[in-house]
Amino acid sequence: MGEVMTSRPRSLPLDATLYDAAQIMRDEGIGDVLVTYAGRLCGMVTDRDIVVRAVAERRDTSVTPLGDVCTADLTTIRAGDDTAEALRLMREQAVRRLPVVDDAQRPVGIVTLSDLAEAGDGLLAPLADIRRAPPSL
Repeated sequence: MGEVMTSRPRSLPLDATLYDAAQIMRDEGIGDVLVTYAGRLCGMVTDRDIVVRAVAERRDTSVTPLGDVCTADLTTIRAGDDTAEALRLMREQAVRRLPVVDDAQRPVGIVTLSDLAEAGDGLLAPLADIRRAPPSL
């Protein structure tokens, strides 16, 4: 996984605000921030989560904690796993992003559908059905 994942993914603690996450996403040109509690992965918030679960619900993003809107039931992968395993998990779970964690569930990276598409290796054909899958809320 190390060859295709983004190392040192951006993360924020569970009690950080949506505004904090949105600023990081804007400043770094990314669409997700991992959410941690005591350094361990406990969720992920995406730009879509902020729009659908916060802005559309008229929540105040400057005070709403990430814990109120993040996705907590995550599918993860280990750094030692291969790209075929990442693809299998993405297909099974209909997800476009997989946090990469160590044995203590600390985030060490993230692998996206785009990362796998760029890696090639014959993976491009099966990626089309993942992209067509409905987004998870």
